Amino acid sequence: MAQQRQSGTPGPVSRWIQRKMNARMTRKIRRGQGSFMGMDVLILNTVGRLSGQPRQSPLAWFADGEDAWLIVASGGGSRHPDWHANLMAHPERASVEFPGRDAVPVRPHRLDGAELAQAWQRITAAQPRYAKYQAKSDREYPVIRLTPR
Repeated sequence: MAQQRQSGTPGPVSRWIQRKMNARMTRKIRRGQGSFMGMDVLILNTVGRLSGQPRQSPLAWFADGEDAWLIVASGGGSRHPDWHANLMAHPERASVEFPGRDAVPVRPHRLDGAELAQAWQRITAAQPRYAKYQAKSDREYPVIRLTPR
């Protein structure tokens, strides 16, 4: 019997395209090119929560003071992106790479309350598209602060 996928989750073709695009963007970041659609991007390195295999996710990031970065778990669909689940399952194994630089181990912290509201205001002021994406979603996008370990 074929397994049905949940409504609102990407299908196999979408996931294949996304993997190919992510690999291409990861190569560009590692070569020193760090922007996409007017946003700064980094590579989030995680470990698969089920597979234990290394995973790389190119993501937009927003500065949060001198030594912290904000990322948004906005991926399409009705559930959080896989990188979010991987990050939360193995936070001690997370690192980030900035364009042309070596990986920096990070500590993730999911924001809530006033911290979340303030961060969300800064993110949507810098990139209004996030407010539009959020308005179309049935879930609240997590915002994660990454700080060096």
